[in-house]
Amino acid sequence: MTIEILVPDLPESVADATVATWHKKPGEAVARDEVIVDIETDKVVLEVPAPEAGVLEAIIEEEGATVLSKQLLAKIKPGAVAGEPTKDTTEDTEASPDKRHKAALTEENNDALSPAVRRLLAEHNLQPADVKGTGVGGRITREDIDAHLAAAKAAPAAASAPAAARSQKRVPMTRLRKTVANRLLEAKNSTAMLTTFNEVNMKPIMDLRKQYKDQFEKRHDTRLGFMSFYVKAVTEALKRFPEVNASIDGTDIVYHNYFDISMAVSTPRGLVTPVLKDCDTLGFADIEKGIKELAIKGRDGKLTVDELMGGNFTITNGGVFGSLMSTPIINPPQAAILGMHKIQDRPMAVDGKVEILPMMYLALSYDHRLIDGRESVGFLVTIKELLEDPARLLLDV
Repeated sequence: MTIEILVPDLPESVADATVATWHKKPGEAVARDEVIVDIETDKVVLEVPAPEAGVLEAIIEEEGATVLSKQLLAKIKPGAVAGEPTKDTTEDTEASPDKRHKAALTEENNDALSPAVRRLLAEHNLQPADVKGTGVGGRITREDIDAHLAAAKAAPAAASAPAAARSQKRVPMTRLRKTVANRLLEAKNSTAMLTTFNEVNMKPIMDLRKQYKDQFEKRHDTRLGFMSFYVKAVTEALKRFPEVNASIDGTDIVYHNYFDISMAVSTPRGLVTPVLKDCDTLGFADIEKGIKELAIKGRDGKLTVDELMGGNFTITNGGVFGSLMSTPIINPPQAAILGMHKIQDRPMAVDGKVEILPMMYLALSYDHRLIDGRESVGFLVTIKELLEDPARLLLDV
């Protein structure tokens, strides 16, 4: 009796999937509920566990194969133990007739070795079986020993030779990487994208964090980062500029009366944009916990389709990688995306004097078909003002 491992039910918006990684090989033991294979869709990675303990008997679909819902992936033999003899391996442990024949030939050849060949074998601590004979009947000659010694001498030299300076490796794109590539091209080709820039003095927020970070963490069991300030400022700016929170559907403009913000997260499999929903109802601690949870799930490949769906606006923070300035690409069908960057000390003119301040560039890319220059600049200036005076975020002014 065998148990069939099937592709799980795929989300309605996903037509097919790809076998990403097998965590077990045929013949290896599997425990109940142990993940044996990852199935990658355009949006998420689905883990397929073993329904029963046993041995993976056969893999039907190899890595890279395209599969559909309920398609057969593998078979498990329940109750079996890894290493048990199988029909294919329960052969007589004695040498096969072919091996016995070769052994007989070797023994015969040994008896036929010339004294000179025997002496050379002894001098170089070789066994007759170590040298391939090319003489009559497979007998070993002096030339065979010389060739064997030359090959043995060349092998270490080849191993110590430096590796080729030029090389390349070709691997197929993952489904997620293909999807990201297609969506980026779609955004570039189907939107009238422009980018406007500004800069923000981060000193007020840094001072506020320094003053309250310990109390905040003690009370809410989470760190007070910058992202909660960014999300609160963006949410308030979206309320004031509804066009930025809208999207285009054909010849219609869809205005959203809710505030679901996508967070660009870099993962080992590629870029994903999980959504933090109803941000207007969340406090600073809720935002920090939500972002942390989404980031961990993204890193571990645990994001669900629901957590990746929707989103009216995207925030991407290239500053975590050291980016000082960038032009982010819109995440369709959204109308805009905000790029945050590295906070860097720079000399700034303040009241006629030069001061060293922690400054950060902001970049807002937007679809000019929907958002005009007045709205885009006003939106970005609003975010700048809220971040430079964070008390306004708390007082809602």
